[in-house]
Amino acid sequence: MNDLRIRPGRPDELDTVEALLSEASGWLASRGIDQWQYPPHRDRITAALEQGVCFLASDDGEPVATIQVDDFADPEFWTPDDDPGDALYVHRMAVRRHAAGADVGARMLDWAAHRATTLGKRWLRLDAWKDNEGLHRYYKSVGFTLVRIVDLPHRRSGALFQRQAQGEA
Repeated sequence: MNDLRIRPGRPDELDTVEALLSEASGWLASRGIDQWQYPPHRDRITAALEQGVCFLASDDGEPVATIQVDDFADPEFWTPDDDPGDALYVHRMAVRRHAAGADVGARMLDWAAHRATTLGKRWLRLDAWKDNEGLHRYYKSVGFTLVRIVDLPHRRSGALFQRQAQGEA
């Protein structure tokens, strides 16, 4: 994964993004984790591709990961006291299993942090499944801090993380 390149996905790459997310969903299910056990949100992915905020990471031209980075601060999670406009937000990050362990996720998050800095934002933020402790440990290992857990009965996500918006291009 020495030649990892991150670029905006194109609208005609919807199937590629869905395949990446579906593979991640299947892997999570195989580990007994009920996160993402639904069909991908085709409408949201399509909109993200059209807006240029859904990205693909490729190695030797093969898409190995996806990440959405935008300014959408979910109002059920991020309050006015959080200054939501001072951050970019990560959504739907997934890495192909054969690329796992090659720091692809960490490199995409560094790239996203750099993007946030370039856009004048102070923070890179995300929300994660409340009960996926392994994912929480992962985000902490790549520089994120747990801000709080928002426990809404209609939402499984709600573990809010952020890190300074500095990173490598």
